[in-house]
Amino acid sequence: MISLAEIEKVAVLARLLLTPAESQQMTEQLGKILEYMSLLNEVNTENVEPLAHAVELTNVFREDRVTPSLDREMALANAPHRDEECYRVPAVLGEV
Repeated sequence: MISLAEIEKVAVLARLLLTPAESQQMTEQLGKILEYMSLLNEVNTENVEPLAHAVELTNVFREDRVTPSLDREMALANAPHRDEECYRVPAVLGEV
């Protein structure tokens, strides 16, 4: 079972402002959820291998291929501010 103090701590960590009635309601609801989840302890998992995912996954990425890069002039063509090599943007942390 989960206590009202634990609900209030989680609410603070989640930056939730709960009324006393909402805190009580969450205590009851989360208590029921945790009670239901405890049913999993009754399942025999002795011969079950641990899984990272419920279904087998395969890599769907394509093979890396070398292709020509975009020409620098084309890449910088629509830049509002630029120099000969790169985009020019205002300094975020002050002058560098």
